[in-house]
Amino acid sequence: MAISHSTLAFAFGMLGNVISFLVFLAPITTFYRIVKKKSTEGFQSLPYLVALFSSMLWLYYALLKKDAFLLLTINSFGCVIEIIYIILYITYATRDARKLTLKLFLAMNVSSFILILLVTHFAVHGSLRVQVLGWICVSLSISVFAAPLSIVAQVVRTRSVEFMPFNLSFTLTLSAIMWFGYGLFLKDICIALPNVLGFALGLIQMLLYAIYRNGNKKVDKMQKKAQVEELKSVVIASAGALESGEVFHVEENEEGQKKEETMAEKEKSDEPNDSRV
Repeated sequence: MAISHSTLAFAFGMLGNVISFLVFLAPITTFYRIVKKKSTEGFQSLPYLVALFSSMLWLYYALLKKDAFLLLTINSFGCVIEIIYIILYITYATRDARKLTLKLFLAMNVSSFILILLVTHFAVHGSLRVQVLGWICVSLSISVFAAPLSIVAQVVRTRSVEFMPFNLSFTLTLSAIMWFGYGLFLKDICIALPNVLGFALGLIQMLLYAIYRNGNKKVDKMQKKAQVEELKSVVIASAGALESGEVFHVEENEEGQKKEETMAEKEKSDEPNDSRV
């Protein structure tokens, strides 16, 4: 019995919801640290603002499309959780970081979203409205998926995967596979296309992880070896210096001290004896 495309789309969409749900919850440890220390430290608010903007656009797209219920559920959750993250960030951020976050929020999540609403409602109509909004979502998703390229370049340059956690790369790759399947069986290129790029970049990250996963150990060994070699060179140089001249000067000084002592003893012996018998 053949499985219908709608059933397969539902299965992929459910799995995509579960995995994306875990991805959205991943920053909880970061914000637990922020709340505990009452400081945002070196963390930035931009990733959460972009994630909120993406969820808002995909939620709007799901509402217009009407047959993408599972896209609607996960992005509704995404909007709620990202707003919570941003509120916590603003609460514990410094004054300058708070101002910057509010400016970015107003520019991107308010002004840009309102502009997209106005354009899609008044400039385009019917099925073209869904297509225009879909390609806007595709453009944003591709830029988000392309963001880790800087981390990929850093891994190749440093030969270390310290700043590219395998679990996150694997989860995002798996999420891209699920949403690609959902878009494929739903026959929606706007959902499927960006996740092809996400899957490709995820594979590249995991391949680099397999190549450079021992990079940190190798770097540590090389540093230790360099320290040992430096210590050896210092010892050898010191020994060479002693052999070439320092010992001679020490011996010469010792001989000079002995001569001075013997001369002093002779002077004492030559002094007249004032004692009378």
